[in-house]
Amino acid sequence: MRKAPAAAAILSALLAAAGCVVGPAYERPALPEAEDFRFRTEGVQSAADLAWWERFDDPALDALIAEALASNLDVRIAASRVEEFAARIGVTRSAAFPQVGYDAAAARSQRSRELGVGAAAGPRVSEFFEANLSASWEIDLFGRIRRLADAAVADALAAEEARRGLILSLVSSVATSYIALRSLDEQLEISRRKLATREQTVDLFERQRARGVISELELAQIRSELERVAATIPAIERDIATLENALSVLLGRPPSDIARGRTLRQLRTPPVPAGLPSDLLLRRPDLREAELRVIAATERVGVAVADFYPRFALTAAFGFASDDLSNLFQTSANQWSLAAGLLGPIFTAGFLENQLGAAEAIERQTIDAYRAALLTALREAEDALVARATTIDQAGAQSRQVEQLDRYARLAQRRYDEGIVGYLEVLDAERDLFDAELEQARLRASLLAAHVALYKAFGGGWVALAEELAEAPPPPAATPAR
Repeated sequence: MRKAPAAAAILSALLAAAGCVVGPAYERPALPEAEDFRFRTEGVQSAADLAWWERFDDPALDALIAEALASNLDVRIAASRVEEFAARIGVTRSAAFPQVGYDAAAARSQRSRELGVGAAAGPRVSEFFEANLSASWEIDLFGRIRRLADAAVADALAAEEARRGLILSLVSSVATSYIALRSLDEQLEISRRKLATREQTVDLFERQRARGVISELELAQIRSELERVAATIPAIERDIATLENALSVLLGRPPSDIARGRTLRQLRTPPVPAGLPSDLLLRRPDLREAELRVIAATERVGVAVADFYPRFALTAAFGFASDDLSNLFQTSANQWSLAAGLLGPIFTAGFLENQLGAAEAIERQTIDAYRAALLTALREAEDALVARATTIDQAGAQSRQVEQLDRYARLAQRRYDEGIVGYLEVLDAERDLFDAELEQARLRASLLAAHVALYKAFGGGWVALAEELAEAPPPPAATPAR
């Protein structure tokens, strides 16, 4: 009886049925809508696609960001993780293709003469030689392998988005740290300038005290103000060193001095990515990563469902076997086999049901994580808009206060020179002016940092521009300069 047509018919039926995929299909979870923000600006959305750090117009900052993207160890680890998941895609997909292998064996044995009836008769030594090619193929009838491969693809894409999210955070952190560093530099300059003025004043009043012109009380007040200003300098220098060390780690190098460029006052403000519709948030790498995690979890639910169904496999083998090596590849020594197998569950003591329940629970977790990530993104975007709008007003008011306190200090000095008031009023005016100038430097940095936070919160095409820098070779480190 000819069995080949029957086998071919069975194979054709299996392949025709292989288009069936069981389990749920991915649908994007329902998300809260946020059409408008509390603080809106007008302009063009394309600003979110700019390499915004270049708009500060500071080559030193540009060089630091380029160095960080090329040398930061966390970014390099994330890149290797992407390569790992990309390789796993190939591992998973390979199961959908026929697997071909080979085996060979050679054996020589000797039998005991003391075993069996007539064991003394016949040859004691025997030899065996074999060489085979084998093939097996699991027919993906219910989409189990395809689901595994799709989950692996989603995992790889999620790893890539995680890397892009790290790049987003890295660029923002370097820019924010640099702005804070320049703010501390300005505060240190203000403190040193004020300290020099105080030292001159103390020297003058000590000579007056020696002549009996002023009292010891007045001299003690002036000296206390000098020490008050002097005490701010070590604290600022400590903060500068700490921030330089942290920034060095972001750059992927040991703690060291950081090169400076423009002063805080010279840094330009980048344009606002205006308009800012809520769908721009979906370009954030963390949101894209969260959605890909949902996709991967959904595919694994399909894998768990497919495990309830039978698996079909075809196996084949062809080779040669002989007890004489010289005859191994003779036609008479060939051997072959062809088989079709069916494997399915009947009773698993709840294993498959619990496996499916776990997969569905993981899917629900990823859906809620996605929604939570979106809410966090909306909050960060709103916070960034609010921070920018309010800091503009606060910085403006602070600048006006500095102007008035400077005028007040000059008037108080004039009244003192005219003998109308004591020097205590001059000290009070200069103390308030000093504190206001330090706060002005902090607020100027806060305003620039608010623009950085805005670009970070809304993501955008600029992350792709940063990726290009991350793939470039590390630039030479800039010469540290203060």
